[in-house]
Amino acid sequence: MLREKAGLTQLELSRIVGVTESTIQNWESGRTGTDHIERIVKFCKALNCQVDELIEYVTDSSAEPATIPSSLVEIQQLLGTDEPAPTLTTDSGVTPQGKAGTIKSQTADDGF
Repeated sequence: MLREKAGLTQLELSRIVGVTESTIQNWESGRTGTDHIERIVKFCKALNCQVDELIEYVTDSSAEPATIPSSLVEIQQLLGTDEPAPTLTTDSGVTPQGKAGTIKSQTADDGF
């Protein structure tokens, strides 16, 4: 187990991570799902980046991923989500390239 290889107790790791010791116990025993963590990993794979790059993302044109998904649908497929892909609205100043504005989710109420 990685925690043991690092020489940490569950309590020590919980304090480092900022969760309770019981959360660490549940993760290690499989009692609590880690779906959210798996989605973050998929998100990073889709963007060809590391988790720390995703969390501390700073715009740097030289650090762009080698392969960028071409659409929101492609990102959704890479993430394996069942949620509808958000639609960029033009009523708030979004350019065709999606440079500014808001994101609106498609719902049945919107006629989708």
